[in-house]
Amino acid sequence: MNIEIGSYEAKTKLPELLRGVQLGKRYTITLRGEAIADLIPSGTSQKNEVAEAIIHMKQFMKSYPPMLGLDTKALIEQGRD
Repeated sequence: MNIEIGSYEAKTKLPELLRGVQLGKRYTITLRGEAIADLIPSGTSQKNEVAEAIIHMKQFMKSYPPMLGLDTKALIEQGRD
């Protein structure tokens, strides 16, 4: 869950927010009530997204049988026309 904080308050309390991020907290910085940025631990979301994408791709690959009898080289050449 993200904690919403206004941009002015984020500017004045940045050291405190950074300590919170070190403890795993996440903040959404707003400007006039509109979310403009997220302050999250470095690299956390990207690593999780990559791992999740790999899991989904493996599940997708297992859900379809192999396509036997296709000439991959011919398909590539056909696509170059």
